[in-house]
Amino acid sequence: MTVSTEGTVAVLPPGGPDAPARPIPAVRHGLGSRGTLLLLEAVVAFGAALVLPLLAVRFKLDPLDRIAQVSGLAAIQLRFALVGLLFIAAVALAMRLRGGRHFDLAARIAAAALAGLASGFVAAGAVVALHGTPWPMFGLNGDSGRIVEWAHAVANGRPSGSPVYPPAPLHTLGHYAEWFRGGNTAYAFKDLQILGAAAFGPLVYLSWRMLLGPVRALAFGVAPAFALIDAYKPYSQTVLVVLVPVLVAMVVSLSRSGTQGWRPLLLKGAGFGALLGVLFLTYSGWFLWSAAGVLFAALLYFPWRTGRLGRLKGAAFLGASLAAFLVVAGRYLAVMLTEGQTTKDYNFRFDNFTDPAYYLMWRTDMPGKVGEWPPPGEYGGVGLFALVTFVCLGAAIWLGIRRPMVVTVAAMFISAWVMRMYIASHMYETQTVQLYTRTNNQLLYCGLLLCALVVHLVSQRMAERRAESGAGSETVSGTAGTGFPGREGAVIGALCALLLLLGTVSSSMADRYMPAKENTYRILPWVSHTITERDGSCPEYAPGGTCSKDGDQSWLSFIR
Repeated sequence: MTVSTEGTVAVLPPGGPDAPARPIPAVRHGLGSRGTLLLLEAVVAFGAALVLPLLAVRFKLDPLDRIAQVSGLAAIQLRFALVGLLFIAAVALAMRLRGGRHFDLAARIAAAALAGLASGFVAAGAVVALHGTPWPMFGLNGDSGRIVEWAHAVANGRPSGSPVYPPAPLHTLGHYAEWFRGGNTAYAFKDLQILGAAAFGPLVYLSWRMLLGPVRALAFGVAPAFALIDAYKPYSQTVLVVLVPVLVAMVVSLSRSGTQGWRPLLLKGAGFGALLGVLFLTYSGWFLWSAAGVLFAALLYFPWRTGRLGRLKGAAFLGASLAAFLVVAGRYLAVMLTEGQTTKDYNFRFDNFTDPAYYLMWRTDMPGKVGEWPPPGEYGGVGLFALVTFVCLGAAIWLGIRRPMVVTVAAMFISAWVMRMYIASHMYETQTVQLYTRTNNQLLYCGLLLCALVVHLVSQRMAERRAESGAGSETVSGTAGTGFPGREGAVIGALCALLLLLGTVSSSMADRYMPAKENTYRILPWVSHTITERDGSCPEYAPGGTCSKDGDQSWLSFIR
């Protein structure tokens, strides 16, 4: 047995200590099954994600004024901190009241709430940035315009302009527009940019809950993901941060499949396949970067040693997953395998002219003013952040070489790295890019996860030793006999640190979209404020009260 940081006693399953634990029924807080508790966490997370955007709707400010933008960010941060502190205070009270009977429940709710509040912060920033205009970021220009046009075609029963573009976002936008915006996919896209950013935190939190307890899921899964949150096209990054834990959980389940019953085995396999199909329909690029690594992990953790019946069950698990995947996404997969091979990306971007080994920061397609790039580092041009990432890669493999979670994440990192270099090495010959710079995001996320997993493994080892030493009871001072602080203090301390970390990161990511006339992502909402509305009027805060059909495009002179 081992004691988790959330205080629930967990029995280690056959797949190893980082496989999802089977908790003993939650008698301490008197609630029902684990499914009921997870449903409660989901409701809290999604509800918390909507709090800050709804509050931001009432702000009265000029979104094009920098002082107003700073005031708006501070107002969101204040509300984020106050609401988050209320949840943490509830955890502290639960520790003191009724012998701590409801502490675990309070910690669950607080972790879920912080995940939702953090992405709600970024969504609230988008509300401020687009205040006074009905248009989505960038209006009908660039990717935004194409998505709006294709979604309108799909909603009216016509094919989209690109058969290889993921169909799920187009159908979602088209149907949402029909239901809530009178068929106006442009105005509907603004809503989905905000709602998509808000859903980011809850979705990644619930995905990591398949593998980790509530506070660990928040610290080691959600926190690294916030380096990638995006309010412009939120679905692509959301698929990445959800896909990683889903694939890890699938490999963990495969490693145990040889000893499971047939019914749960097939249902679980079909569930994974269907979920992967939905993710593939939403954004397929991450599957290409991850395929080799996941295949390696699957072969490594296939139940080879469980006898003929065990191997048959492992094959049945994979077969059920594949069948469900093909039912959901088979048609689109066929399109990608045929027409996707002839689709070429000739659009050379900022990152295509930099060192391909540098992936630690993506300046976007509109990098703004850039000095020396990549930034000079202390060790052969490599900075401290890169060194820490690679050290953590080695340390995570060392500490977790027998754990599917660690090996799968490391394999996905290496797979993306190899695919990146393979495509980039052919760039001169083919004069195509094929989106290889998008591997930046997967490499960064997996690298951050490996750093987090080192902390997870070390803290887990400390908890195991504390349990083995018989230090289950605490002294009067609240410190265990081994000298380790009590778990309640660890949980509350972690929640406080994560509140400040996520609040700071979310503010930075929200500020990235505050309108400004410059060659960065800030130009996206700026243009939205300069486009003529459907009734012929200008948005409320259009500069000088002037607007046009395509909006202000004079910023293009900055990049020439």
